[in-house]
Amino acid sequence: MEIKEIKYLSSEYEQALELRDKILRKPLGMKLTEEFCRQDKEDFIFGIFEKNRIRAILHLKPLSDSVLKMRQVAVDNTLQGKGYGSKLVMFSERFARNNNYKKIVLHARKNAVPFYLKLNYKITSDEFYEIGILHFNMEKTILHF
Repeated sequence: MEIKEIKYLSSEYEQALELRDKILRKPLGMKLTEEFCRQDKEDFIFGIFEKNRIRAILHLKPLSDSVLKMRQVAVDNTLQGKGYGSKLVMFSERFARNNNYKKIVLHARKNAVPFYLKLNYKITSDEFYEIGILHFNMEKTILHF
């Protein structure tokens, strides 16, 4: 298992798009569009790879010099519940800490809230609908040692 940064429009990025589409978009009847993908241009994108195949993906979008928004977190269906998502989130937190970010915020699908709570993210909003499903705002302060 290897965690690495994925460059926008690279061959690894194409694999990441396929995984995001399969896990996050198709189940909701949504399609990836060129306009949607352009949002990724400024993101820090990280993936877990095994034997050169992507297994999990996570994006961090800078909102300011101190805040990152975590988005587009997806783990291959066959590997969910096996620690891949947690490893990727913890990697992203180290990245944030090493680059002097103070906070990570995210919109968690309601069914993903327990996952983020286990990783010490806090709910900061009432539930709301986004892309037709319930979400909560969540956040975590990044401690600097």
